[in-house]
Amino acid sequence: ERQLRKRLNEAFKEFCRKVESVARKNGYSFEFDIPYRDLGFTGNPHKEMVSIQPTLNCLCNLTETPFFVVDLSNVDHVHFERVTFMSKAFDVVLINKDFTKQPWRVDMIPNEDKDSIQEWLTDMEISYTEGPMNLNWKQIMSTVAGDDRFYMDTEEDEITPKEAGWEFLRMFGRDDDEGEESEEESVYSENTEQEESSEEESEAEEFDSEDDESDFDGDEELEEQGMDWDDMEREAAADDRRKKRDGDDTGDTRRDTRPKRKQRPSNTRRDTRPKMKQRRR
Repeated sequence: ERQLRKRLNEAFKEFCRKVESVARKNGYSFEFDIPYRDLGFTGNPHKEMVSIQPTLNCLCNLTETPFFVVDLSNVDHVHFERVTFMSKAFDVVLINKDFTKQPWRVDMIPNEDKDSIQEWLTDMEISYTEGPMNLNWKQIMSTVAGDDRFYMDTEEDEITPKEAGWEFLRMFGRDDDEGEESEEESVYSENTEQEESSEEESEAEEFDSEDDESDFDGDEELEEQGMDWDDMEREAAADDRRKKRDGDDTGDTRRDTRPKRKQRPSNTRRDTRPKMKQRRR
């Protein structure tokens, strides 16, 4: 199989050389274009999914009939339709420079190929836009064909501004982008306001807690007992009097701590004689 493929490639190369030499002899410029297989993608240009490959000068599929060939020199703009986060595939519309002709379409391209296709269009210097919905191209092309100032950014009065060229196609996705940006800004502002308010509340709570602790440390025991200021003052006065009295008692005991001497018994004798009763007269 490899040898057969190699022989076919060599035969096709020889055929290309012969055709180019015959064209040069007759005064024509003819050149075969080689597709970029790495940039190929699957899509539906007609009624079935086929492999489409870009080349230096065209976008083509020659493996299935009817063939699909688009000359890039005739493409004025490319628009990506159904580009959303929910969809798994998108559509590509290639707008002809001749506005009287309808654009080419390639449907059901996987989302994984969108970035590579856009990079290829950028390298080919072809402008492109994208939007979330399918457009009525028959009506759009009739409107564009009748606009003499299509590529200008002002109306006929040369004062009123307008979208230049195909920039109006961005309007179909611009509202969503602006809405997302405004939502992100509002969410960011809300988060910053909440953070600032929470920081201020935490600082105020810390300040109040420090004041409460300082007030509570001095009268903690008395407040636990449920006393008011009068009761506190009376309690403090009673404590002062008690301390003073205890200090006086301790001072008296400290003055004379020596043991007292025992007194000797006196030598007086008691009169043990019986007393005589007095007679009554």
